[in-house]
Amino acid sequence: MPWKECNVMDERLKFVARLLDGEKMAVLCREFDISRKTGYKILTRYNASGLEGLTDRSRRPYRHANQLPFQIEKLIVRLKQDKPTWGAPKIRERLVRKLAGDVRIPAKSTVHAVLDRHGLVSQARTRKRANKAEGTPLSQAVAPNDLWCTDFKGEFRLGDGRYCYPLTVTDQASRYVLTCEALESTKEAPVIEAFVRLFKERGLPLAMRSDNGLPFASPNGLYNLSKLSVWWLRLGIAIERIRPGNPQQNGRHERMHLTLKKETTRPPGMNALQQQARFDSFVNEFNHERPHEGLAMRTPAEVYAPSSTAYEGLPELNYPFHDRDILVTACGRICMMRKRINISIVLAGQRLGIKEVDEGIWLVSFMHYDLGYIDLEQRTLQTIDNPFGTRLSPMS
Repeated sequence: MPWKECNVMDERLKFVARLLDGEKMAVLCREFDISRKTGYKILTRYNASGLEGLTDRSRRPYRHANQLPFQIEKLIVRLKQDKPTWGAPKIRERLVRKLAGDVRIPAKSTVHAVLDRHGLVSQARTRKRANKAEGTPLSQAVAPNDLWCTDFKGEFRLGDGRYCYPLTVTDQASRYVLTCEALESTKEAPVIEAFVRLFKERGLPLAMRSDNGLPFASPNGLYNLSKLSVWWLRLGIAIERIRPGNPQQNGRHERMHLTLKKETTRPPGMNALQQQARFDSFVNEFNHERPHEGLAMRTPAEVYAPSSTAYEGLPELNYPFHDRDILVTACGRICMMRKRINISIVLAGQRLGIKEVDEGIWLVSFMHYDLGYIDLEQRTLQTIDNPFGTRLSPMS
């Protein structure tokens, strides 16, 4: 037996006819499986327009958000094309001045929607909120080698088409430029090699200040550590990080970058060797010839002296106050009681100290920094407040 077709118009007509015959609204609404609100709506439309009121009506909205006359939309697009750096507020203001009193001026959000619809709005990249980088307490250097500052001056293209990434390091107290190396990338291996050469020549500082970018910090590392910053810690160097979006916290270093850019990259060298020669010449002049107001018009070389703490490679790690030590595997885990616990890949190859502080609860330490607690039942490391934001004395 074929399905019986149900015509909406016929159903509405039956509903109204039975209402006019005296049947109750509530009973009919239950039978036709509609709300009483819908029932009264059907009856009202019939009383107002007769049979025509029972036909389907357009569901198109009376008014569309951001819909403008074609001429206004065309004018908005033309203004944006004439002024590509202008945003919706400035373009709307231009509309006000051109069309004031003639037509209704659209809102800024409507102007923005028109620009977006025509592909004239640059889309901002969404920042990841997980593992959000944070700054640490910052110290003030009193003497040379109390604090070194490091960063990459923005990359630029050389004459041969290759990119140059200048790694710079300065001593904060004396303004002395310790190094400026033209590297081919920001990868950790060449950066560590550059610091090895620098440490052998100048000794070790008490602390190193950087931003939160690679390779100085890692967004996915434990406490935003990177392999480079872990290596610094192993050498007894405390780490400081400026707050994201606050380059003024490394202001002296950034000011040097401005001078470096003006004097060595306009125009850039034809290749890395030529560019390195320009950097070397700049560093020599900056340190030995250029007087600084902040140094009572002395040169940085007249104030700076190499560190008394020599670089002698990585010291051994010992944990005399822990129950035992344990090695972090290449995949960033430790194995305890036949259980694998994730720590962090940046600590791969490092030896940690562990100590049972309660039944099944173990304190995990790296050097003299406590990383957190391991719950063997949950097999996870429960982190604590960032232990790398304060200055601690090196391990004996």
